[in-house]
Amino acid sequence: MSLFVVDASVAVKWFLPAISETLTDEASTWLARYTKKEVNFLVPDLFWVECASVACKAIRRGRLTKVSADAALTALTQYDFPTIPTVNLLRKAFEIAAKYERTVYDSVYVALAVQTNSQLITADETLANSLAALFPVKWLGSM
Repeated sequence: MSLFVVDASVAVKWFLPAISETLTDEASTWLARYTKKEVNFLVPDLFWVECASVACKAIRRGRLTKVSADAALTALTQYDFPTIPTVNLLRKAFEIAAKYERTVYDSVYVALAVQTNSQLITADETLANSLAALFPVKWLGSM
């Protein structure tokens, strides 16, 4: 079974309203593949904080109610994706971020993909375009 690192930009598409999101069908397809045990997902611990942050922002912007955001986060945590401590990825993430002018946040996901010999799936097209030639980074819209 193939292993993939998924970033928060993919996961939030599982709970944000599809009317204002792109690539929700593609993100849902990957989640369905995970639930059918066709693929495995791995995330850094940062993933959970980023998803919760997006949910809070969606509440402030009126895209989600507090009740629906809370339900979405509860459902998300029930997937219990294997989670790697960010501290174990920090040096490689910092190296990638500094060398390729990316954020350390994004680079943590890239470092995890490199460390585990897997692919990162991201909905961040800019991240994918800037690093796909150098690292195992795939844009959700091209998969």
